[in-house]
Amino acid sequence: MKILMLGWELPPYNSGGLGVACYHLAKALADHGADIQFVLPSTAEHDEVDFMRVLKPQSTMRTTTQTTYRVNPNPYTGNLTAIRELQSEYEDYIETVIALERPDVVHAHDWLTLRAGMRAKAVSGVPLIAHVHATEFDRAGGNYGDPLIHEIEEHGLLMADHIVAVSNTTKKVIVERYNIPADKIEVIHNSAELLESHATDISAYRYIEQLKQEDYTVVATIGRLTRQKGLTHFLRAAAQAHSRYSRFLFVIAGSGEQRDELIELSADLGIADAVIFTGFVRGQALRDVYNLADIFVMSSVSEPFGLTALEAAQHRTALSITNQSGVREVLNGTLTYDYWDERRLADQLVALALSASLRSELAHDAGLEVLQMSWKKVAAQFVDRYQVLRSATA
Repeated sequence: MKILMLGWELPPYNSGGLGVACYHLAKALADHGADIQFVLPSTAEHDEVDFMRVLKPQSTMRTTTQTTYRVNPNPYTGNLTAIRELQSEYEDYIETVIALERPDVVHAHDWLTLRAGMRAKAVSGVPLIAHVHATEFDRAGGNYGDPLIHEIEEHGLLMADHIVAVSNTTKKVIVERYNIPADKIEVIHNSAELLESHATDISAYRYIEQLKQEDYTVVATIGRLTRQKGLTHFLRAAAQAHSRYSRFLFVIAGSGEQRDELIELSADLGIADAVIFTGFVRGQALRDVYNLADIFVMSSVSEPFGLTALEAAQHRTALSITNQSGVREVLNGTLTYDYWDERRLADQLVALALSASLRSELAHDAGLEVLQMSWKKVAAQFVDRYQVLRSATA
């Protein structure tokens, strides 16, 4: 099975969960015997990826040891006009790829590659799968978002032969907001790659480790610092919880355009000395955050899935996630709340801080659930779908 997969990022050069999901899905598909060409709009080298061919538009190729995009590839902080120009170049390159080797199916991830996916379908005649990890309604954090992106999403979803959504939550958005027939959309939940167990690097987070030894409860959240993630609500709930129980330390890991606003808000709320902003973390530094956390919070206003929750569960951490997150469809061993209900989150944080047995029970239950998941199972579902689509167009 030859798969032309269209993506926007891959680890270690990724801004969020999209690249992580693409990497592990592609690796699991390769283990199933798939022959994958993965197209990226970057010049960054991915020498460690030996299970598929990673291709880039030739006009942007050059030797480098750093991540190098002609424009900022992050759709949340980049210049949309420049990104659209890069998308056009990406589309043209797809024609070159297909002329050299016709795939059996085209698999496009999110709005960034949907135009290229439509071009690939038009020139090759093979079926197109649109894999929706998030919509513009999600990224806008409850607002309408960019109308141009909505247009691309709607057109791409209409033209796709089949749509895969990462959760029923996302499927509902696609049906209700884009009027796509429900029977065209299949839900395939993400999974989580088992992370290697490493001892915490105390030198990296010595202050946090010291406070834990003094019986402080560490509450962590990881993700882009954007309105979608609901972090202003998280900080207000943190302030309420801190006023009732002072031995809290709140760790916010990630980067984004809301960083300065959140730092200022933590000061206005009087909890600046209890909040640590780590900046963007990956690798061992990311695992250290999970290892140090007693409680993990996903405060998203709209989260199509939420891989970080699965990663936290792997580290046997108690979780509190919003009802607006897709991951709640596969994780039952968590506390939940509506993103705007700051009092409820504060109540949960205090209850967890005061009850080691409750933390342990939740961490145990979620940890067992995530052990039943695998990207191998996810890939098997995609292989079945590819075969159905290929047979229908044969």
